[in-house]
Order: sequence, then structure tokens, then C-alpha cells
Amino acid sequence: MRTPARALGWEFGRCYRGGFFAIAAYFAFVAAFRLAMRARGQTVELDDVQMALAITVPLTAAFIYLLAVFSFGLTGDLGARHSLFPPRLFTLPMTTSALAAWPMLYGCAAAVVLWAVERVLGPWPSDMHVPIVWPALLAASLLAWTQALTWMPYPLRGLRVAVTILWLATIDTIVILAMHFKAHESVMVVLLAPHVPLAYVVARYAIARGRRGDVPGRRDARGMSGRRVRGSRERKTVPFASAGGALAWFEWHRHGWTLPSLVAILLPFEVALLFVFRGTPELVIDTLFGILATPAFMAGFVAIAASRTNLQGFTGTRPISSAELAAATMKVAIWSTAATWVLVGAAMPLSLFASGTLPLMMARVRDVQHVLGTPRTVALACLVCAGLMIWTWKRLVQSLYLGFTGREWLSKAYALLTLSFLVLIGPLLWLAGDRRVVSAVWDLLPWILFGFVALKMTAAAVIVPKLFSSRVLSDRVLVTAAASWSAVVFGLYALFAWFVDTPYVPHYVLMLIAILAIPLARISAAPLALAANRHR
Repeated sequence: MRTPARALGWEFGRCYRGGFFAIAAYFAFVAAFRLAMRARGQTVELDDVQMALAITVPLTAAFIYLLAVFSFGLTGDLGARHSLFPPRLFTLPMTTSALAAWPMLYGCAAAVVLWAVERVLGPWPSDMHVPIVWPALLAASLLAWTQALTWMPYPLRGLRVAVTILWLATIDTIVILAMHFKAHESVMVVLLAPHVPLAYVVARYAIARGRRGDVPGRRDARGMSGRRVRGSRERKTVPFASAGGALAWFEWHRHGWTLPSLVAILLPFEVALLFVFRGTPELVIDTLFGILATPAFMAGFVAIAASRTNLQGFTGTRPISSAELAAATMKVAIWSTAATWVLVGAAMPLSLFASGTLPLMMARVRDVQHVLGTPRTVALACLVCAGLMIWTWKRLVQSLYLGFTGREWLSKAYALLTLSFLVLIGPLLWLAGDRRVVSAVWDLLPWILFGFVALKMTAAAVIVPKLFSSRVLSDRVLVTAAASWSAVVFGLYALFAWFVDTPYVPHYVLMLIAILAIPLARISAAPLALAANRHR
């Protein structure tokens, strides 16, 4: 490459071309469909659901991919304290200003082009006014701030995710309020225009600190007082009962407090929305749903760091089996989930009472109780609470089998596959988005569930014999795990059958849902992948 700037552009294009090809395929599909519609002399008329499937979901998924690519979020640990800007790029013969400017320029240009192509080719309704400038400026602002905030070093682990989400949510809230009051496009441009240069200033400062190796909160052992060193040596320690217990303690101090800390940072800002929206019941309900979904959402970011185990370093040399290594991580995930939901469970009633929205929620609960009855209402509440906690734990551990392989390309391929599915599923569903097709999909829903169950059980049938033949897990553990999984599935099915007591929902559909709800294949694959990575 003749210049470092061109080298950076070449790296973005080559390393992430699969995702760019998926976005290009979406636009090619939409363009072909628009041409076909125009050839037939038909106009595009979409309802809210079709609008979401055809435009909102693909555009959001593509934009999130651009955020991850141009902020280097796919190559670093989002929960780490150090800068996510790749250290190898610090050695380029470029000034700090140029090193910050060129990735931001490429990212903002990609975001603007994404909106421009979507506005020209997107299947917008004929009676809908689509703005021209400010959505592109909003996309560039969000991407620039994501780059600046992810490249900044932080004093606490996980603080990066919380700060980035809060700041981007603040920008989105301002834009939503401006749209609610029907602000003119020139006003929107004035609101958004300063963000890109401000984000560049912050990004340059962040890269300058990262180039110097500055990480807030890092203490040099040589700077510690001799009294503290002597005190740490004289401290009495309690020996661990087993190597697995020691590893669980180690993993807890590495990742255990990350999820509770992130949720604790976000909760005050989410709870503040209850005071703002307490006069609007619909917004209060939406805020509560957002608070309840926060632990599972943040767990996805924590799982990326927790699944990376350095088997060629400290962890791989410990006198402990691969099954115990995987079990320690899963056990820490249980502790972290419990601590997080204790925090949320304590904050929810206090915030509802303090904001004066508790009578509103109690009225909604009484409405549900009037329809379902007291026993089913209690069962529904317990089922929702248990489901949210299990969902959070699944988000923490479901990607372990990918991280334990030690092959980073697998995690990237999985993320790319998920993104491609989200990008392409929208236009495909919108193409078949009439009532007859929706009715047919509902009729085929049992077969769709059966297909997913067949895939899940086939994967389990492949993994379990390998666990048995490789002796990663003992026969007793395999039998106990199988019996426990079956008992939980049948118990959940019995609860569903009692709760949904109607002839319109067949019981075998409830059994299929219960099988899909309880994790099996991916968690079973975690110790197998860990053993293979440990001995390769």
C-alpha cells in the first residue's frame, strides 16, 4: 500500500467483506423487487409490521454491523479497561490526528452511503415522507461516538459498555423527542451537526492515551507501600477444598462482578425514566420491559469476555479436567445472574413506589388476575421471573462452546451468520407478507418447531456419544445430566399444559416449546470444545 490510510481502508474491506457482501445482497434483492413492482405498475403499500420487516430490521442490523466493524468491536474485549483500538495500528507512521480521522472517515462515509442507498432503493410507502439529510447525519454521529467511546480507556471493567449505551441512548432520546414535536429537518441538522467533530476530538484524545499505554486505575506494584505488601503477605488465607473451587473463585474475580456492575450503572438512568413517564401508562410499561430485559441484553457483552480462556497460558496448566474448567465458568455465570437479579429485584419495587407508578402496575396485575385467576396469575409471575433469570444465564453461557475452541474465526462467523439472517429475513418475509401467507405460517408453526427440535436433538445425539467416548464426562455425570434435563423439560411441559388449558393449542406444541426452552446441545458442546482446544 502506498499510504497507511489506504492500508486501513484495505483492511476494513478485506477482513469484513462477508458482511458487506450480505448488505449488498440485501440491496440487490430490494432493487430487483422494486423493478419488478414498477414493471407491473404496482405501488408499495406497507403496514407497520411489514415496514419493520422490510426496512427497520435489515437497516438496523446493517448499521449495527458497521458500528462493530469500524469501532474494532469485533476484534477486542468490550468489557476490558484498555482501549479497543488495535495496538498494532499504533505503530503506523501516522500522526494521532490521522490515526483517529481515517477510521472515522471510513465509518461515517459507510453510514451515509447505507442511508442514501436505503432511501433510494428501500420499499418506502408512496404516501410516506422520508427525510433526506438528518438520518444520514444521525447515523454518522452514532457511529463516530461509538468509535470514540470504545477507543477510550476506562478505570473499571465493563464501564465502556455502560457509558456507550447511555450516551447513544441520550442522543436517540433527543432525536425521538424532536420527531415527536415534529421538528423541521433544518432543526434536526442543527442538533446533530456538532456531534461528529466533537466525537473526533474525543477519539483523538482516546487514541493519544491508548498510544501511551495509559489505563486509568492501573497501579504499579513497585509504587505500593511496603506496609501494604507486608500486610498482604501476613493475611491469613483459607485453602480451597478443590481445584475446581479455586478456579471458580478466580473466574468470579475476573468476570463475576462485571454483569452486576453494568446493570447497577444502567439502573439509575432507567429508573429515572419512570419519573419522567409516570403520566403515560404505555411508556411506563415499556420502561419496565426495558429494565427487565437489561440483564439479558448486557449478558451478551459479558459473555464475549468470559468465553475467552487462555489454555496455552495459566489456565491450561492447572491440575483440573476440562469438564471442571467448563463447570467453573457456568457456576460463575449462575452466581453472576443471581447477584444481578437480586439487584434488579430490589430496585424494581422501590422505584415503582418512589415514582408513584406502583398503583398503575397493581391495577394491571388486577386486570390480569381478573382474566386468568389468582393461581394462574401467580404461576405466570413465577414463570416470567424464572424465564428472565434463565434467559440471562443462557446469554452468559450459550457462546462458551465457540470461545472454548480457541478459534476466533468461529465466533466471527457465527456473528456474521446471525447478522446475514437478520438482514435477509426481513425482505423475504415482507415479500410473503399478506394475510394468507401469515395464516399459512401459523398453520406450519408446529412443523417449524418440530424442525428446530429435530436439529437440537440431532446435535445432542452427535455430541453426547463424543462426550462418552472421549471420557470428558463420566458415565454418572452424563446419566445425571440427562435425567435432570428430562425432568425439567417434563416439569415445564406440565406447567404449560396446566396454564394453557385450551383446545386451540395442542399439547405436543407445548412439549416442543419446553424442549426448545431448556438448553442442551450448545452447553454440552462446551467441555468437548474446551478439551479439543486444550490438547491441540
